[in-house]
Amino acid sequence: MHLAPGRYLGAATMLSQRLRERMGLLIAAISAVMIVAAGAGKWPLLTIGLAVSVVLVAALAPSPPAGEAIASPGAASELPGPDHLSAAAFAAELDDPIIFFDRSGFVLHANRAAVDAFGAMRPGLSLLLRFRAPDMRAFIEQLIAGESPAPIDFHERLPVERLFRLSAAAIGQGKDLLVLVFRDNSEARRIDRMRADFIANASHELRTPLASVAGFIDTLRGAAKDDPKARDQFLEIMQSQTGRMARLIDDLLSLSRLEMKPRVDASSSVDVADIVQNVVDTLTPLAKENGVSIEIQSDEVQAVIAGDKDELFQVFENLVENACKYGRTGERVVIQIVEGKSGPQPEVDVTVTDFGPGIPAEHIPRITERFYRVDPGSSRAQKGTGLGLAIVKHILTRHGGRLTVKSEPGQGSSFTASLPRSNASPTAG
Repeated sequence: MHLAPGRYLGAATMLSQRLRERMGLLIAAISAVMIVAAGAGKWPLLTIGLAVSVVLVAALAPSPPAGEAIASPGAASELPGPDHLSAAAFAAELDDPIIFFDRSGFVLHANRAAVDAFGAMRPGLSLLLRFRAPDMRAFIEQLIAGESPAPIDFHERLPVERLFRLSAAAIGQGKDLLVLVFRDNSEARRIDRMRADFIANASHELRTPLASVAGFIDTLRGAAKDDPKARDQFLEIMQSQTGRMARLIDDLLSLSRLEMKPRVDASSSVDVADIVQNVVDTLTPLAKENGVSIEIQSDEVQAVIAGDKDELFQVFENLVENACKYGRTGERVVIQIVEGKSGPQPEVDVTVTDFGPGIPAEHIPRITERFYRVDPGSSRAQKGTGLGLAIVKHILTRHGGRLTVKSEPGQGSSFTASLPRSNASPTAG
């Protein structure tokens, strides 16, 4: 049979490649043959033929598929086979914790998210020893037994409290590889809880004035029907309560509008100093009523920012109004407009300081929460809705700014609104 030159070249190339791939095995085989021959003290033809045969078999033997692992007694902790390696590589790209394990319940592989969530998940670790919760153990035992359990909720409390939706499947050709997938539902649960708390708080805030109004209506229809003095007194209280409900509804609508659009239209520029002056002019009667004087201290800094004038007016109105109401024992409210953080994005800081009773340190991290009150009785007496600082925080966030609170009991409080400055001129109107 005659072979074309191309066939010879291809065969030679294949043989050369096989020899390179089997170099270690070839060296070992030739060494073994030489040792045998040296022990016999001669080189018989049979020995030489055996050496040639070993070399040819080693060179021409088919290569194992790329990526295939050779099984060994100590390799049970590794994922064998190209399919499983692809699965591990895929899991490494996911944010959800994923754990691969075998039918004996021992970990084969865990992605980075699993290690971050549950600590070291080294190969060979027993899942039944790592997860001791009864429902979790039952879930894993069902998987090991070949069953397909329905997804469950798994609550991990350390190092931080998290809620996972746990599901599992058998993968691989022989279905001997099992995988646990933990979907983190902590944020969704937190939002659901916050929504439930918000509805409960809003309902409570509305129920109190509604009950008051309903009670006075019944009284006016009955015992006070023909009593002009009592009627006027009750009508005044009812008007106050309906005003409280109206303010609460207005604040709720403001929050809803702010949350619908997380970013503000930055096409217009406003002068913060002008807005602050307008706020002071508006609140001067309230300040006098509370026996408070308002001072503005400005370094004549560039205080133009890109933002919404009405929203920023609401920010400073809330801060100054709170200072007048809750810090009135200090008899002064000072507003400072100074240059803030410099750098690629310079800022302007507006600080509203009162000299009242101050805020205990444990309350400061929570005072921007909806309906959170340091002193519920005092807040309601001042006709507060418990939403003012939450609105302030939302508006500042929309403008790329932030709110900083500093306070000491007996030393007053300072609320600083930091906003990014703009190089543009204020927009007319």
